[in-house]
Amino acid sequence: MQSLVISIMGKDKPGLVDALAKCIYKHEGNWQGSSFAHMAGMFTGFVEVHVTEEHKQNLIDALDAITDLSVQSVAVASEQNNNNTKLTVDVMGNDKTGIVQELTSVLNQFNLNILTFASHCESAPNWGSLIFKAKAEIAVPEDFDDGALQDALESLANDLVVDISAKR
Repeated sequence: MQSLVISIMGKDKPGLVDALAKCIYKHEGNWQGSSFAHMAGMFTGFVEVHVTEEHKQNLIDALDAITDLSVQSVAVASEQNNNNTKLTVDVMGNDKTGIVQELTSVLNQFNLNILTFASHCESAPNWGSLIFKAKAEIAVPEDFDDGALQDALESLANDLVVDISAKR
């Protein structure tokens, strides 16, 4: 079996995931996992599919032919299984230009790999500004000092609240 990672993007409308699922099923792919999001009127996401070498190219060609979606697929040689610990990092504070760059820069300074990252802003009527919220799952070495990471992230702004928890 070959792992194929498929990314999609298109103007949001009902039936996009169904069209993708039918195409994968028709070409004997096995849907392993996915993540989708709606943002600014667009639908985007990615899917991991297992498919035999014999059916891989037909599946790729069929995916490329789906109307209303921009589709890209990448064959994955092998899954790397390392023994890193996963931490969940929740961040909340006043929104400001550059906050994501600051957060990711700190993670990069610690040489950490971001596995997932989701963020959004929401109204904070009592504060008169937007509140930025982010959640990241990161891979860290087994002996990693998460206290140092928390201190570094909290030093970015006085109002930044950071919660770090281990994910097992």
